[in-house]
Amino acid sequence: MKQISLLALTIVTSFTIGCTSSKKTNSITKKEEKMETKDLKALASQAQEAFFTTYNPKEVKKYFSEKYIQHNPHVPTGIEPVLGFLPMLQKAGTTYKTHRIFQDDNFIVMHNTYDNAEAFGAKEIVTFDVYRIEDGKIAEHWDAINPIVSKTVSGRSQFDGPTEVEDLDKTESNKSLVKKFVDDVLFGNNPTKITDYVSTEKYHQHNTSVADGLDGLNNAIEYLISQNDMFIYKKTHKVLGEGNFVLTMSEGEWHGKPHTFYDLFRIENDKIVEHWDVIQEIPEKLAHTNGMF
Repeated sequence: MKQISLLALTIVTSFTIGCTSSKKTNSITKKEEKMETKDLKALASQAQEAFFTTYNPKEVKKYFSEKYIQHNPHVPTGIEPVLGFLPMLQKAGTTYKTHRIFQDDNFIVMHNTYDNAEAFGAKEIVTFDVYRIEDGKIAEHWDAINPIVSKTVSGRSQFDGPTEVEDLDKTESNKSLVKKFVDDVLFGNNPTKITDYVSTEKYHQHNTSVADGLDGLNNAIEYLISQNDMFIYKKTHKVLGEGNFVLTMSEGEWHGKPHTFYDLFRIENDKIVEHWDVIQEIPEKLAHTNGMF
């Protein structure tokens, strides 16, 4: 079995926008807030377009900071290595598609797939790309990458499913739900509370080796135990969310080696009802000193 849901592991192992109404000039209207959100998402999308469609260095420089910080383990930090990739990507005909995009403050989360992506490890890959935007440019980037698997246990792909961001008024409560899930279940403080967080009626699984529903998790657990090959979680670095989507970025071990664990959850009626993930080994040597988190 290749990958098992973070949820499987967890069962067996242990911003407020300032409202200064007293100063009208400092207040942010809902319309302005919506425009700012849209603009940052658009900026990230335009940066992707410049990098993977036009392959144009001048265009890329418009969107990426000169002090660009890189966390992909195989790409050196800075803007010049990014520009150096462009001829290779253009020759390979590397293209991308964004399936989901959402924003948490100045962080943009993108759920992407790439084709002709041998430069990143396989012809077809699925990723979570996380961008931090500062002064109108992408200042920092994190990602996790997996090859696309054509046949999965659940019959779902690693990227299909609902895409629309909904329930914006529940962003903080949904992030809180996931944070409690992480504390109680991922870190084993109270794993029996999993049904407090995960729906028992509908749970759609996109991990390639786990079936839908909590029964699918139980079967995955049994297999991992039989193989003496459980995940070990050590730290969750970020919990990013907007509306009904929440992403956790964690690190731990699998097969006795360090790994990154990116998990995207969709929440509906205060329960986790869908899960996508990317699990990537952390190499011994990185192309920079920034780490993967």
